[in-house]
Amino acid sequence: MSDLALIEQFADVLWMERGLSRNTLAAYQSDLVKTDEWLHQKTGRSLRHAHREDLLGYLAELGMQGRSARSTARLLSSLRQFYQWLVREGMSSEDPSAQIEMPKQGRPLPKSLTEDEVERLLDAPDLSTPEGFRDRTMFELLYATGLRVSELVTLRPDQISLNQGVVRVTGKGGKERLVPLGEEASDWLQRFVRGARDEMLRGQACEALFPTRRGKGMTRQAFWYRIKQHAATADIRGHLSPHTLRHAFATHLVNHGADLRVVQMLLGHSDLSTTQIYTHVARERLEGLYRKHHPRA
Repeated sequence: MSDLALIEQFADVLWMERGLSRNTLAAYQSDLVKTDEWLHQKTGRSLRHAHREDLLGYLAELGMQGRSARSTARLLSSLRQFYQWLVREGMSSEDPSAQIEMPKQGRPLPKSLTEDEVERLLDAPDLSTPEGFRDRTMFELLYATGLRVSELVTLRPDQISLNQGVVRVTGKGGKERLVPLGEEASDWLQRFVRGARDEMLRGQACEALFPTRRGKGMTRQAFWYRIKQHAATADIRGHLSPHTLRHAFATHLVNHGADLRVVQMLLGHSDLSTTQIYTHVARERLEGLYRKHHPRA
């Protein structure tokens, strides 16, 4: 049986056993066919009879061509499954991909906003409406504290201490932390509680600090929809996530010299390695500024 026929048979097995989509199967087949073509051209061996050194040579050439670690990892995964199937079916005695390590994939950097974009987003809500005042207050609180959106929408009034200027947050795993509010966020919260919040509730009882007109707390999805609306008003383009202001909070702190362990505590990360991603964001910004402004960059 030819290698192409083997690859097609392998794809059929994947479809029946794992129910993969046709697009995913097509990607697997493409990876295997291209590997087979390279092996024939460079080594004279087929995919079925390839050696570990042959596969390493192909992966190295792809790396030199700029293929991403993620794409290379997918290719290696395709090869491993193919060879494991050959061994299982008795068509091969060994798996030449077994001792090849997966390429290390760097964590994707979180998308953030510039300080100017944050100001534009904060200014976007219409303060003449209770909903607009609520949204502005939520934005101010997010940017001042770095809360997760889930933490924000579930906040209760009794978790806020305006006298002490802190918010008591229950984060992942039920862990509590105290986060300082800052004067700006405290001022917006005070005005919201005394004005727009009562106007929205109209005498209704609501446990949530940030209610809707129906007297219920906002959902994460509803708040995300509001962010996208206000981002469009502020002409902020590109990818946004529900944690955009959380990322901006951390990134801007690090950019201005904040200690990483302090940022870790404020974000509620249990492990410092999770927070260290923001040092990479800050470094990228510094490298960008260097390339833009240094005469010999």
